[in-house]
Parts: sequence; structure tokens; C-alpha cells
Amino acid sequence: MQLKNAPFGPLVLAAMALPGVVHVSAHAENAPEQGLVGLRFLNYQDSQPGWKRVTVNSPSFLLVAPIGRDWGLEATATVDHVSGATPRYHSNVSGASTMDDERKAGDLKVTRYFQRASVSLGGAYSTEHDYLSRAFSLAGTLASDDNNTTWNAGFGHAGDKIDPTDGGYDGNVADERKRTNDFIVGVTQAVTGDDLVQANLTHSRSTGYLNDPYKALDVRPSERRQTALLLRWNHHFAGDGSTLRSSYRAYNDSWQVKASTLQLEWVKPVGGGVSLTPLLRYYTQSAASFYADPVYDTTLGAPFPVGWDANAYNSLDQRLSAFGAFTLGLKLQWAVDALWTFDLKGEAYQQRGEWRAGGEGSKGLEPFKARMVQVGISRKF
Repeated sequence: MQLKNAPFGPLVLAAMALPGVVHVSAHAENAPEQGLVGLRFLNYQDSQPGWKRVTVNSPSFLLVAPIGRDWGLEATATVDHVSGATPRYHSNVSGASTMDDERKAGDLKVTRYFQRASVSLGGAYSTEHDYLSRAFSLAGTLASDDNNTTWNAGFGHAGDKIDPTDGGYDGNVADERKRTNDFIVGVTQAVTGDDLVQANLTHSRSTGYLNDPYKALDVRPSERRQTALLLRWNHHFAGDGSTLRSSYRAYNDSWQVKASTLQLEWVKPVGGGVSLTPLLRYYTQSAASFYADPVYDTTLGAPFPVGWDANAYNSLDQRLSAFGAFTLGLKLQWAVDALWTFDLKGEAYQQRGEWRAGGEGSKGLEPFKARMVQVGISRKF
């Protein structure tokens, strides 16, 4: 089961993703003064009307440790158990294939801290029975003399091997390769004592095998260039100690997918070391230039779309359709004492074609729903 092309919505992809090839925090980095160990468990379920599709159970482990005064180490390990039924085209139930697979992933990052700068080197590894991914990253930060401004830049490279079960949908796919290079530049600015803003520009170029081998008639370009601008603003309310976190992300790629994401979180302390964080996220995207709606040729029948051309790019993958999506979430965090922290988080996601902003969404697709529950505990040392 090829996880990176599995039929998951943005909710689970965000929750399950292999730790980023390029990552930057929303604040100037400093050497960790204490270590931290954490355990988390994620449960995910997605569905369409009358049909439960994919279930994921995923325990993970986190370690953050200082090494002397100027070095820090971060490591994560994750095991994802994925089961369910995936459609071979659009949301077709009769053509769905069953799967039961396990993904093991881990990453390690070492950071050297200077007076106003840091340099990080990281590596990541992910394996499942039909997909293998290796990645490395190099990133750095530089702060101004007053530490109110921090610039960041980074580069990452990932190499993937795809070897689908029984050769995929048509039985002809084996030992395919994919390469991805990621770049990031950004700046974080403390505007006031209560306001922090950040801008990150990322660019990614993937080449090689980019099809979904388990979907019918799925033939995509062998290159994909992706660019995104992420803007963040965090405002702290001194009166009640709460913080509003807002972000906007604009995205476009060479497959003509254009997307926007708006997210709001409100971190509200309620006493006794407990805080509640409600979340609202809206996502909208246009369709890829080669995506075809579920309107099938009257002569050939499903899954052949009207105007199907065997010599052209085609995809019936609903993740490349035009749609809008809402996510509602709530997180409870309890600082039990100076060392122990407990958290519980839930999110509900739904996407529909008619919810797309700025134009018509793709027609003929069933509403897609997902829900995620995550529980975690951590201890400083």
C-alpha cells in the first residue's frame, strides 16, 4: 500500500506526514534547557455516505534533548497501521480494493546553537511494504542584534522507491523512483510584546514516478513544481492570558492546482494548568488540468471519462478535483505540574465540491468526511 498516494484527506496527511524535510518554528530558536520525552496515539477514520473507507492507528514517540550548552537533538518514531478500502477511481465502491499495511517512520535532527544563529542537519526514513523514502535536510536561522527578527532558510532532499503490490492497478508498475527537492526562506518578526508575525516562502520540485499505481487510468506528468506562501500572526491577550493564532497559506503548482488555507486557533487558559484551543480551518482548491469528473463515456463505460485520450495525462483521483473543506477542532492541554503535560485533541473534516471558493467545484463526487482523535503525554527532564 503506497501511503504517500493513499486516499487520505488533508486532515490525516497533516497528522501522519513524515516529519518535514524543511521545518521552521514560529519563534527564534534557542538551545533547549531541558529534555522532553513524549508519547502520542492517533486514531483516524474517513468515510463517504454508507461507506467507511480508511482507518489509521498511529502511536508515536518524541525525544528532545540538550547536548551540552550549544547542541540539541530531536528525534521522532512513528508506526502507522492502515486498513480499509480504497476506491480505484473517484468514489467507486464496487471497484474498491482492501488494504492492511504498516508504515514505520523516524527522523533525527541535530542542531548547533550560536549566540544569534543556529544550524540544523536532519535525516528521515519511512518504509512500508511497497514504498521506501529517505530524506535529509539542512536549515539555519539568524537573529538580529535585538532578537526581534529571525531569518530562516533551508534545503531538503527526498528519494523514494515505489514498488506496488502485484504491480498496481494494471500490474505493470515495479521499482519506480521519485525525487523531491524542497527550499524554504522566511522571516519571523516580534512586532510588539504581544504580536508575532511570520512569513515563509517554500518551493518544491518533484520528478520521476508521480502516478497513483492503484488507481485506474492514472497517468500524471513526471514533474511537479509547487510554491506556497505561509503567513502567520499570533496575538497574545495580556488580560486573560489567551492567544489568537491565525495563518493564511496560498499555494499553486505546475499541475494548475491553486489552493488557499485559512486557519484560526484560540488558546484559552481556563485555570488549574488547563487550556482549551478551538480550531477552525477552511481549505479550497481548483482542479488539476488533467483531472476528469465522474461523467463516463457512454460507449466505453466506467471508469473511462468523456473525451478520454490514452495518449494524454489523466487522473480520476478526487484529491485532484476542485473542492472546499472545513475542519473543526478542539484541543485540551493540562500542565499537571512543572514536568508532566497531558493533551487530548479531536478534529472533524468534511469536503464538498460546492464549497470551493472563487469558482465551481467538481461535480458528481460524494461528500468526503474524516475525523481524528489524538491523545498525548510528555515529561520534561
